[in-house]
Amino acid sequence: MRNAVLVTGASTGIGYACLEALASAGFFVYAGVRTESDAQRVADVHGSIRPLLLDVTVPEQIAAAAQAIRTAGVPLHGVVNNAGIAVAGPLEYIPLADFRRQFETNVFGALAVTQSVLPLLRQAGDGRIVFMSSVSGQIAPPFVGPYASSKFALEALADALRMELHAFGIRVSLVQPGNVRTPIWQKGRDAKDALVASMPQEAITHYGEAFEALVRVTEHEERTGIEPAIVAQAVLHALTAAQPKARYPVGNPPAWQRRLASLLPERVRDRMVLKTVTRR
Repeated sequence: MRNAVLVTGASTGIGYACLEALASAGFFVYAGVRTESDAQRVADVHGSIRPLLLDVTVPEQIAAAAQAIRTAGVPLHGVVNNAGIAVAGPLEYIPLADFRRQFETNVFGALAVTQSVLPLLRQAGDGRIVFMSSVSGQIAPPFVGPYASSKFALEALADALRMELHAFGIRVSLVQPGNVRTPIWQKGRDAKDALVASMPQEAITHYGEAFEALVRVTEHEERTGIEPAIVAQAVLHALTAAQPKARYPVGNPPAWQRRLASLLPERVRDRMVLKTVTRR
């Protein structure tokens, strides 16, 4: 019998690419999506894909998805925690509700889904858990504080979980994409407009020019980013390798640059990052 994998945030971008890669590799794939229209669209991708309505911030949907997987009778081999949002803006003026929403999806949602399926993964004997992190989980750029904070938290969560579950044969990996061409960039820019409209005039005076420069940088990085399918191959390796890596840096900037930058003195690193985010 084929094994199954659950992928959250599967309607677009990296999640959608994971569906294609995993189904082609012979897995039965549960695709977590948030709308009926997305469910129909992903179901048409491959006969081995079964959509599930799964908003990772809704406990009832998480429980229903876990129950559906449990009763389907297909052994669950892995879960890919890919669902995520990007909240950006100057931390001085970010509404705390938006900051909480960032963590509810990227951190608490990922942990809640993992908790719900862990009994099934333990039954598999060699279950796999994959968390979608980011280069921003290693270095936090200005005006991306909420998103970067959530990815830093996800890195710590995965590190602890990897050691806690080692004795049960369950392996935990982080995938750390650099710039990838996905809809999350445009969604972030759309949300920026709403944030700017809600901020007081003094916020625009203090940060408006720098924030707009960052938006221009994201437009460039979206155009020059790697394809989601490349990230999906790293996810596939994490799910199938006999000895999966703890971390999979993928794309630009290269892994060695990220590691080197994280070791630099803070003043040097700050100058380097500030130069990067204001270069356009």
